[in-house]
Amino acid sequence: MEYALVGDPGSGATLRLDYRAFAYAGKFVVGKPGKAVLRTPDGSPAVPRWEPEEPLPPTVEASAFDDDVVAAVSFSPDRTDPACCRLRYVTVHVARRGEGIGPRLVDRTVSRLAADGYDRVRIAVNNPFAYAALYKSGFAYTGDRTGLAELELERPATEPAPESDGDGERYRAGLRAFREDDRELDPRERRFIAERLGEEPESG
Repeated sequence: MEYALVGDPGSGATLRLDYRAFAYAGKFVVGKPGKAVLRTPDGSPAVPRWEPEEPLPPTVEASAFDDDVVAAVSFSPDRTDPACCRLRYVTVHVARRGEGIGPRLVDRTVSRLAADGYDRVRIAVNNPFAYAALYKSGFAYTGDRTGLAELELERPATEPAPESDGDGERYRAGLRAFREDDRELDPRERRFIAERLGEEPESG
């Protein structure tokens, strides 16, 4: 895989991702945020043998999608803090999840943003799996939440955040915060949180 900057914020760059393979695919056709990807180096399909569970509607051509993309991220400057850049959406092809590809893409993008002069990078996450993955990329829970049941994570652009090793009280506080939100956690999320807090899994 190779890292590629598709476009800086404001460049109008867009990506056409197959919505059956990528979460948030529709967010990447918006031109205002910057975008970066991990993709195949020769333009070949990211997952050649992948078979989607549903067909495309007759009005959509599969050839319209950027099928060499393995993972994508969008980003833009924070609206109130020009020294901070926000990662807006991170998505990995459904057939390549669990391989550490998301953190790899985030690491490269943070390095790029540091080179562009940003001091800090922030991201909001709405599930414990993304939360744990971002900790691997040097982010740490700020204690803040958005109105969308998301936890705010932040890191300096040039080094990992203090206590971003996923083993301290700050990390555990974020995991517990998911339980306090109004959203109902699914069984996989509950097990994931319990395991990382060193608790006995819930029965049933």
